[in-house]
Parts: sequence; C-alpha cells; structure tokens
Amino acid sequence: MTDDRWTSGPLTRRSEPSGSAKDEGGRWEREALREIALEGVRERRLARRWGIFFKLAFLAYLVFVLSLGRGWVFPGDTGPSEHTAVVRVTGVLLPDSNNRAELVIRGLQSAFRDSGTRAVVLHINSPGGSAVQASQINDEVRRLRDAHPDIPVYAVADDMFTSGAYYLAVSADRIFVDRGTMIGSIGVIAQSFGLDEALQRLGIERRLYTAGESKALLDPFSPEREEDVEWIHGMLGEIHQQFIDAVKEGRGDRLADDPDLFSGLVWTGQQGIELGLADEIGNLHTVAREVVGAEHLRDFTVRPNLLQQLGGRIGTGLMNRVEELLLNEAVIR
Repeated sequence: MTDDRWTSGPLTRRSEPSGSAKDEGGRWEREALREIALEGVRERRLARRWGIFFKLAFLAYLVFVLSLGRGWVFPGDTGPSEHTAVVRVTGVLLPDSNNRAELVIRGLQSAFRDSGTRAVVLHINSPGGSAVQASQINDEVRRLRDAHPDIPVYAVADDMFTSGAYYLAVSADRIFVDRGTMIGSIGVIAQSFGLDEALQRLGIERRLYTAGESKALLDPFSPEREEDVEWIHGMLGEIHQQFIDAVKEGRGDRLADDPDLFSGLVWTGQQGIELGLADEIGNLHTVAREVVGAEHLRDFTVRPNLLQQLGGRIGTGLMNRVEELLLNEAVIR
C-alpha cells in the first residue's frame, strides 16, 4: 500500500509550505488590511476637513450677502452727489443699545462732514429711555447746527416719539410727525417695589448692612422713608426741569401756553402740532422730496461692526459647533 505523499519512481517527498512561508503570507495579509484601514481613516479625515471648510465658506457667504443687504460692509451707499442724510433712532435709548449716544452722534457727525449732504434727518421711532443718552444727543445736534449753519436738521417721527426720543430731537430746525404719531410724555419716572410687608408675612427677616445712612435708598425690602422719597423727588424734578429747558430752548415761541404741556401727557401727532411740539405732517420721503429737495436718501446710521453683529446674531452656538468639529478632527488624528 503506497502513501499518497510519495510518488512512484525515486522516493521523493511532496513539497509543503514551510512555517516561515506561512508567516510571511499572514504578515502580508495583515499589512494589506492595515493599509486599507489607514486609507479609510485618511479619507474620513480628508472628508471631514473639506466638510468644515465648505461649512465655514458657506457661512462666510451668507454673512457677506446679509451684510450687503443690511449695509454692514459698505455703510451708506453711493448715488447722486447731493442727498438727504438719514440717521435712524429705533427702539429704547439705553447706554448699551444700538441707539446709545455714542453711535447716534458718530452718525450725525459723518452726515454733516459729507460734502453731498443737503440736510440731515433724524428718523425716529422710539418711546424714549435714558435721559443722559437723550441729553448728549440733543447737545450734539445743537453744536452741529451752529458749526454747519447751511445744513438744516429735521426730525421725522413714525409711531413713537415720546419722552427721551423727543428730548434728543427737540433742537431740530423742524419736526415732522404723522397724524397718529404718539408724541410728548415730557416727564421723568423712577420705579421701585415695596416688599417689606410680604417679607413679614412670610416670616423672613431682612438683614441689610451699609456704610452711609442713605446707601440703601428706597431699598424695596425695607420700609419706605419720607426723607428718601423727598430726595428722589428732588432728583426727578431737577432732571425734569432740564428736559423742560431743552424743549423751551428748541421750540421757543412755537410752544402753546398749555399747563399740561410738561405734565407727562401723551398726544397724537395732530395734537402735537397744535401744541407746538411739532411743525407739520410729513414722513421721511416727503421731507426729502418736498422740503429738502434732495429725494435720494443716504443712510449714515452707525451700527455695530460686522464681527459684533456676527457674534450677537449667531451667538455662541455656532462657535461651539466649530469647536466640536475641530475636537473631532483632533481625535481622528
């Protein structure tokens, strides 16, 4: 009986792969699989990089298009050499708002410096706000009028033209309103709460430590003191008088002799004309076309720069997403 490992003729053994050959084959396969896996990782890494690039490029494109539409990149516009300059005040006057005195004043100064400006229009739709911000803008309007006597300043109001919004514009040469504009509210207000009795009913003891007997002036958790109220009334009265003086200086003999004029009441635009708080019915376009004689409008409103707008509108969510993508990229590496 013959062994199938042997052939006929001279006895020779059938050759078999040696152990080293098997090892070489297995190593080659492992190396091939490793190269394939690494290639896949490299492709994923490259795809992720391009993904981040295209996302950021698309975001930049959107921001650029939005900037062009809103005038953030190229403020104002190029057009006819002669124009009506517009500075807009929209919303509440606050030190940290887009209507703060610093920005409005910069817009006014730029408008007066422009050689093509025929007139400057303060386009206002605001319920008022900070008396300090309004006073600073009012002072700058008077200064610019004196420095540029050949450039008139007009105030044009839309829906709201009350309190500090009226204060800032009362020095304009003429004031235009709509018949339904809310105008007036020449007064000053301070608000607080009285919660001391509520604390007593809840069994809560208020512990307040101060250096200076009036440091906790009108503290809402403490009983009201007459001397504190008198002090606050004195401060409000002084600010109110400053407001009244600005109105009288700006409007002069045009003001009606009405005891309620400075009471804080609000009137319609038509009533405001009758009281001398405003001059005529008009809007931004009719004033530019019929009063100034320069129908083309050029906007000099100063807005926060592009980076500030981007940060404020997009917020930290996008920044967090970019950081997450970059971290993932680092992990893959």
